[in-house]
Amino acid sequence: MQGALLMMIVGMSLIPTGDTAGKLLVGNYGVTPLVVAWARFMLGALIAWLIAPAGTYKMLLDWRVWGRGLALGLGVTSILTALETAPITSVFAAFFVGPILSVVFSAWWLQERIPPQRAALLAIGFMGVLLVVRPGFEAPPGIGYAVVAGLFYGVYLTSSRALSHYPPRGLLATQMLPGAFILMPFALGGLPAMTPEVGGLFVVSGLASMLGNLLLILAYARAPATVLAPMVYFQLVAATLLGWIFFSDLPDSMTTIGTILVAGAGIASARMTSPNRTGTDRS
Repeated sequence: MQGALLMMIVGMSLIPTGDTAGKLLVGNYGVTPLVVAWARFMLGALIAWLIAPAGTYKMLLDWRVWGRGLALGLGVTSILTALETAPITSVFAAFFVGPILSVVFSAWWLQERIPPQRAALLAIGFMGVLLVVRPGFEAPPGIGYAVVAGLFYGVYLTSSRALSHYPPRGLLATQMLPGAFILMPFALGGLPAMTPEVGGLFVVSGLASMLGNLLLILAYARAPATVLAPMVYFQLVAATLLGWIFFSDLPDSMTTIGTILVAGAGIASARMTSPNRTGTDRS
């Protein structure tokens, strides 16, 4: 159990680390979000397919696998676009509208029932997102892209639930390849000059994100989801620390309150026992 919890802490720290490297590439070196997203999926695909089970390629015959990969690719591109101008903590807090939307999508698409207690927690979490986004008020520039990223992430999570009969390592591999393939035409024309600094950040961006998701999968194989699911919100803690260390960004009071509401409602919802559990991995 302790090993699984440690995997989750490390994994949920690695995912925002990959996004921090992406923010540095976009903000400091002028690399477009599309290029960063494509490079992340390419590197992730190369590694994930090395550990994929036999016959994983057959999953690519399912159109839903490609739709899932497209949703993830658009989500990653959107969150990197948001990170170009918005603080990383605000981006992650707004992005976590995705798990909220995934429950709504699952009720509509997969006919899953939403208990009244969970519906109330979802409403609280959505209020937290509104405090971060502050539509019509002084929202951080680009934060709308984080909400769009959350929308695509919600679609991705719901499709992951629909495809849960496939092996986890197969899902990890097949979520990488469609993203790399679909984003390639938009990315190849904007490749930057490859200096050691740029190359290193590309590696960190792709490797940290992929390893974070792999650790999540390994952790879920070792401990119950009811114990591990709340740890997904450790990403918000890691994002705050990384924003402070690398960008001297600290959330204002409204963002802090909104983040607490999002994380608190998400943790409470995840702790509710349910036979239907949606995964929360992200590349």
